[in-house]
Amino acid sequence: MQLKSDFKTLQYSLARILLTVLLILSCATNSLASKANDQNIALLDRTAEAFAAIVKKATPAVVFIEVEKTVESRGITSQFQNPFNFFNDPFFNRFFFGPYPQPRIPRKFHQMAQGSGFIISKDGYILTNNHVVRNTDKIRVKLADGREFKAKVVGTDPQTDVALIKINGKNLPVLPLGDSDKLKVGEWVIAIGNPFGLSHTVTVGVVSAKGRSGIGINDYEDFIQTDAAINPGNSGGPLVNIHGEAVGMNTAIYTKSGGYMGIGFAIPINMAKAVKDQILKNGKVIRGWLGVVIQDVDENLAQSFGLKKPEGALISEVSQGSPADKAGLEQGDIILRLNGKKIENVEELRNKIALTAPGTKIRLGILREKRYKVIDVTIGEQPAYRSMGMLSQHRILRKLGFVVQELTPDLAEQFGYREGQGVLVTEVRPGSPASRFGIRPGNLIEEVNRKRVHNMGDFLRALRISERTGSVLLRVRDGEYSRYIAIRFGRH
Repeated sequence: MQLKSDFKTLQYSLARILLTVLLILSCATNSLASKANDQNIALLDRTAEAFAAIVKKATPAVVFIEVEKTVESRGITSQFQNPFNFFNDPFFNRFFFGPYPQPRIPRKFHQMAQGSGFIISKDGYILTNNHVVRNTDKIRVKLADGREFKAKVVGTDPQTDVALIKINGKNLPVLPLGDSDKLKVGEWVIAIGNPFGLSHTVTVGVVSAKGRSGIGINDYEDFIQTDAAINPGNSGGPLVNIHGEAVGMNTAIYTKSGGYMGIGFAIPINMAKAVKDQILKNGKVIRGWLGVVIQDVDENLAQSFGLKKPEGALISEVSQGSPADKAGLEQGDIILRLNGKKIENVEELRNKIALTAPGTKIRLGILREKRYKVIDVTIGEQPAYRSMGMLSQHRILRKLGFVVQELTPDLAEQFGYREGQGVLVTEVRPGSPASRFGIRPGNLIEEVNRKRVHNMGDFLRALRISERTGSVLLRVRDGEYSRYIAIRFGRH
């Protein structure tokens, strides 16, 4: 009986000890959890303070831009003369006023628009988008502290959508410019601007992707993609990193509704800086020229040319007498490196060449007949006929889905045309409007919008009217026969 009693006593003691241990562990765990929770909250608090400090530092240099322009409209001679009134629509004219043409008179009105920008020098130079300030009569700039200034355009570059304007001021707040090449996907970024006229609005997100191109917004594209909310009115405002530096210029959104849908695009600040420097130095942007037609390397081409993976830019044509021709570059060469830096694709090479000053010597690493070779090239100045953008990158051509080039003597002989007969279609995107209308590589464009074209200069000049109309009329030759093709693609 005594042993049984002692055993129960021992059990009771062990149970008490175990319970005590469990209580101690529970208290310790709760204490650790509480401490960890406090640490997490402190971390979030420090993060919030960091964002607030960046915004406080950057916001004074971000400006609200309001522009005024005079627009001419032809409205019906009736009481419904407001250019924004739906009665000016041809459908409603027909419905309310009958099928007969109504008398129309030119009428001018003032149109107001808004955007953003950021100050980059104490004496008042401001970076913004070209589409914010183009064709304007008046530009008014408002600072975060309430001061207002009249601004003038120093220079613009429609092909990158970058503009430099200036206000007269001293000791103005300045936003430092960072290095967009060092930006990494996943980094925190802050967009500051004036969406829908709501002054100095801040949104936060991450860099979703880099090097976005082929979107059809600008002629030269190398966009930073971000999920920081960007809306109409943000255009021209800065995309800021966690160090308080502008790493991009907010310029566009992907949207089906007109509002934010999670995808915004910013021009890399290095591209904007290069344009700004040229405007200040030359009064305009003078682009570099290599003189080659290039294409991306897909998996099949990579295997055919002896590459382990798709990379670089394949030269499909070398212009006679061009810098590339003089340096000895050949059709079939694949450009893999520029000044020792890897070239991933056509867009990257094209942008870097365009932003290289004419007369600059560069070193290209190429693959020729499965052997690596280095060739030095002196960059030339881009010919005038390319002033509306590299041929394959013209915005309208992107919408239409085809690429054209000058009809050289060799190409004319190859396809059975005469030199100066038109411009040659070299590429058609599957599923594009051009493809659906039966345009094929090897076709010749002889007329654009009822104007005869003999070269790329004629072609691009004749295409300008389509910027306004949202449509194009082409006469396309296929061998012995030609036909007219009318394509609507919508206004920009």
